[in-house]
Amino acid sequence: MRIRGTIRTLSGIAAVAVLAAAPLAAAPQSPGASGTPALKPYRINPGDEIEIYVWGDERLQRVLKVLPDGSVSFPLVGRIDALNKLPTDLEGVVVAGLADQYRNSVPRVTVSVKNPSGLSFSVAGKVRQPGAFQPGHYMNVLEAVSVAGGPTEFADLSRVKIYRKNGAQIQVIEVRLDTAMKGSPSAADLQGAIVELQSGDTVVVP
Repeated sequence: MRIRGTIRTLSGIAAVAVLAAAPLAAAPQSPGASGTPALKPYRINPGDEIEIYVWGDERLQRVLKVLPDGSVSFPLVGRIDALNKLPTDLEGVVVAGLADQYRNSVPRVTVSVKNPSGLSFSVAGKVRQPGAFQPGHYMNVLEAVSVAGGPTEFADLSRVKIYRKNGAQIQVIEVRLDTAMKGSPSAADLQGAIVELQSGDTVVVP
């Protein structure tokens, strides 16, 4: 099964490129102990609230909201680029930034995402509960339609589209969910329905 994606300008000018299916599909995940796929580690998005905790130093404990440009500011460290970083990535940045503030080793630093509200997508069209969603973890397009209440009776699941902003352009990714949402879908049926959503995506079910 092929997934076709076209790049269109915001003004609706005709497509200028066709994207191959492979880069758009979600990468396979190794199953956990229960046999279900492990959740993909969460990467930080603008709008998220993160907590930075320096153990033993109450002066350096902060809950920060990630700015629209993906950055936060932390005392004695300055601006930190948090966009698409793992919490553990930021821990290393804070430790390095504080290195000259302590005679011995820097105390343990932990970074956690307290409110992952920055990861959001919308589902519109012929679904039972259209709207914007903030799941707090990554979802694919099939899951997105499900959390929107599922398709209505006359939905055309063979022409579902994902609209993704890509700089000054809109990328349109076409997917087929009709075979994936039948009674007993095969692995081949599901392959084209597990396109992973990115923050800001809009899924439209015609």
